[in-house]
Amino acid sequence: MASYQGVSHSKVVQLRIKNSSDADKEFAKIRGNEIPIVLVPRWPVLFHFYLNVPSGPFVLYQQFHKDMGKLNPGVIWLWPAWNCISHIVTRGAISYNAPARDCPTADNVMINIDLSLTFRIGPDIDGARSFVYKLGAHRLDELLACETEEAIRGLVYSVTHDKVNDLREEFAVGMLATLNSKVQPYGVQIMNVKITDVKLPRELQERLERTTAFKTKMEEQEKSHENRMRVLDDKAIEELETIQKTNARKVQEIDAEKQRYAIERREMEEKAKGYGRVQQVEAKTYVEVSLKKAKGDEFVNKVKGQQDAEALLKKTDIECQKLIIESEQKAHVLVKESEAGLKVAEFDANAMIASAEVEAGAAESLAEKRRYELEWDRLEVLKNIAKSGRKFISGDNGEGILNDLMPQLQIRNASMNGNSSYIDRNSTSYEQ
Repeated sequence: MASYQGVSHSKVVQLRIKNSSDADKEFAKIRGNEIPIVLVPRWPVLFHFYLNVPSGPFVLYQQFHKDMGKLNPGVIWLWPAWNCISHIVTRGAISYNAPARDCPTADNVMINIDLSLTFRIGPDIDGARSFVYKLGAHRLDELLACETEEAIRGLVYSVTHDKVNDLREEFAVGMLATLNSKVQPYGVQIMNVKITDVKLPRELQERLERTTAFKTKMEEQEKSHENRMRVLDDKAIEELETIQKTNARKVQEIDAEKQRYAIERREMEEKAKGYGRVQQVEAKTYVEVSLKKAKGDEFVNKVKGQQDAEALLKKTDIECQKLIIESEQKAHVLVKESEAGLKVAEFDANAMIASAEVEAGAAESLAEKRRYELEWDRLEVLKNIAKSGRKFISGDNGEGILNDLMPQLQIRNASMNGNSSYIDRNSTSYEQ
């Protein structure tokens, strides 16, 4: 395989060596891009005086060109020519580079891709025998080169140039499964597949680099902004937690205060209940004492009342007898006084009869005096009526009162009208 700029394509080979004891040195020797994986020692002419079998790689031997399987490591003395070590296969992991150049993408951009895979032969002697007799180093190299080249070009052609880097992991997993399915029957295990580099054209690469740098700068700005936002959020969260803790502490203090008040209230309730029970007991005691005292007082008052009643009854009896005697005496005195009064009344009656007879004889001379006194009484009444305020009386009643207030005007009007009967009646009323 030709060498390209960058990583050169690896090549696995099978080499001939002079002696089997040089196997480790031959596997470790650097030969450019060639990687020896199978060594074939030289056959002896007659026999080996001693043969040193290496312990690291898989060692296969033949007898009369017939495969006899694994040869155990160590020193073999007097090894005949019909027995020989046919193949020495490395056990180590092999790193294989398979770069692909000028692979077109979906948007027709030519890119270079460097791929690296790691494989080993085995893991046991049966795998090594299958590899040696069924595949071999040369055909393995052709198989790996063909499969990796085809897979890389198929992957690259399925995407645009800006998506190639995003498919590294997906491609590595797919390539690993594909290669293992093809080489495992031949005793080869692909352990790892990795795209180490993707190279775009220089101008495009520079543009993408600038784009990537700008994106990186944008990401840095976003990260810086996110960091500032996170700092602000952390600060806000810290302040909120401080407020919450302060509030929680205040709530705890309030709860403690409530508990203290509840305890004090229970203490006050218990104290009040105790005081109430004491007051209740004292009240019951006082009531019982008062009840007993009242009963005693009742008994004493009953006895005293009976005594007072008997004394009052006796006193009343004595006073009643005294009053009866006094009343009998007064009645006797009143009878005597009545009899005397009767005599006096008889004498007064006789005197009044005599006086009446005298007044009857002098009645005519006393009529003018009595009319004069009646007129003055009437005027006094009218005066009291007149001075007690203004009055408005109409009709016959008003005219009568007005005539009574001015009797002379009434008499004159009657004389002018020739109503002598009215004058006589009015004069009669005065006389009466």
